[in-house]
Amino acid sequence: MTELLPLMSYCFVMSATPGPNNVMLATTGANFGGRGALPVILGIQGGLFVQTLLMCAGLGSVFTAYPLAQQVLRIGGSLYLIYLAWKLSGSPLDAAQAPKPVSLLQAALFQGLNPKSWMKALTVASVFLPAGGNAAANALLVAFIGVLVGTPCNFMWALFGVSIRHVLKDPPKRRVFNLTMGATLVVLALMFLR
Repeated sequence: MTELLPLMSYCFVMSATPGPNNVMLATTGANFGGRGALPVILGIQGGLFVQTLLMCAGLGSVFTAYPLAQQVLRIGGSLYLIYLAWKLSGSPLDAAQAPKPVSLLQAALFQGLNPKSWMKALTVASVFLPAGGNAAANALLVAFIGVLVGTPCNFMWALFGVSIRHVLKDPPKRRVFNLTMGATLVVLALMFLR
């Protein structure tokens, strides 16, 4: 268990701190409630699980062998975050006209463009994957621990959104919230571009 503590601590820090997934969860919770956020949480964790397994299976060596691939992913992911910020900031004020919440599949696929998710999966595979024993079992273990630690963190962000939902019933306040969340995504995208 003590050998897993650094991995669990790293997963907690990466899952609990602000990032594209958590901004999406807070916004989903605020705009669509807990039921709307549940598929997003499941999609994020499912996508991260697969992403971690792929990195443990050797996908990370592609980034080492071809640094341009990492640059393309970083730039593409950052541009996608800016696009999401634009969509979020332009959300209609009337709840009846509001777009649907992100689906489970969309949240899972989003991990492929989320620079923070790639960074987490690459670090887990390169730093925390045990060297000895069964490689497949070790990959499943570290991916499962990521889900075990990350899921409650995701719920925390979604519940934050749900907890402020009553304040956002007023359309101007909802607009300010959506603009703030959109601006947060732009800041994150710019940080990933550095």
